[in-house]
Amino acid sequence: MSNRIPEQSTATNESCHVTDQLLAERIVAIFRGYTGNQADEAAAALIRGGIRLLEVTMNTEGAPAIIDRWRQRYEAKAYIGAGTVLDVEMAREAIASGAQFLISPNLDEAVMEYASARGIEVWPGVFTPTEMVRAWKAGAKALKLFPLGALGPEYIREVRGPLADIPILATGGIDLGNAAAYWAAGASAFGLGSKLARADYIHNGQFDKLEEHARHWVQTVQSF
Repeated sequence: MSNRIPEQSTATNESCHVTDQLLAERIVAIFRGYTGNQADEAAAALIRGGIRLLEVTMNTEGAPAIIDRWRQRYEAKAYIGAGTVLDVEMAREAIASGAQFLISPNLDEAVMEYASARGIEVWPGVFTPTEMVRAWKAGAKALKLFPLGALGPEYIREVRGPLADIPILATGGIDLGNAAAYWAAGASAFGLGSKLARADYIHNGQFDKLEEHARHWVQTVQSF
């Protein structure tokens, strides 16, 4: 596995560029539990369908190797990041594998400090207004609001009142039927797992259907 990003990175503009892409593309595809050729075929299908940000969760078997492989295969086609980054050790492993962004379900300032020193953006997981402001003050350029499935879009609308300028990556419970409501409530982008990377298509090798499904998602969110 190549060591793409040294301990002291000079890529100071990388993080801002990736965050700009997040806000422009509006979708991060979440890969959890897919490995080997199955994962590679699924990633290729999503990219053909127009997905430009792919997140490999660090609790996926062999996640660092997948990140490294996808960085080599999809250079200039997609941004490859690491998800479920819970601590600095995970951040170190992900960045060494070539991750271009990190996403966490939690807020850990040590992870943010470590990644920032290496030119890598972290979109930390937050839930309450207190956590949102804390993450923003720590330097996050976008926040993963998670989980949203039990609360719905109205929660975003309410926190948007006092926190209107913070980009929100809405994650959990988002599907094609309710994405417009979350967008209208103030979501800036969407983190999509099984609603995008559909298990039935992947397990059955129906990658043409997965590509078309991705294209439908891209067209939908770009129409908002």
